[in-house]
Amino acid sequence: MLDNLDKKIIAVMQEDFPLVAEPYKELAAKIGINEQELLTRLEKYRQSGQLRKMGAVLKHREVGFAANALCAWKVPQSRLGEVGRLMSGYRTVTHCYSRMEQPEWPYNFYTMLHAHTRAECQMLAAELAQAAGLEGYILLFSTREWKKTSMSYFPAYLKKE
Repeated sequence: MLDNLDKKIIAVMQEDFPLVAEPYKELAAKIGINEQELLTRLEKYRQSGQLRKMGAVLKHREVGFAANALCAWKVPQSRLGEVGRLMSGYRTVTHCYSRMEQPEWPYNFYTMLHAHTRAECQMLAAELAQAAGLEGYILLFSTREWKKTSMSYFPAYLKKE
């Protein structure tokens, strides 16, 4: 079971991460504990599997990556793991996953590619295809960026009482 402090920690960790020298100290102060207690609880969550990962979300358009494409691939079932490891190793690939192919849609593997131009995305897809020994793929370019939001747990626990 989660206590009130757990809920405060979860709520504060979902906010923008402070870009300061001691970010965990700042986050801890925001919820009224010391930095060591915050770090101890985060480690406990990690060890128990309650916390699986922490990561940054880059606002790619704001840093010049204006061309984005979902690349759908035809990958033999027996090669999914191999191809996934290969493609996820490219820094311009941010998502990499498989799905069941459908009769009207033969693609079963997907990567999200980011580049400065559409031509760069096309070149990257061609490079990935050659590296993986694949021929069948299609690029689906983003034409609009929708609001990005994540699930928010326990936001009321950060409100002033």
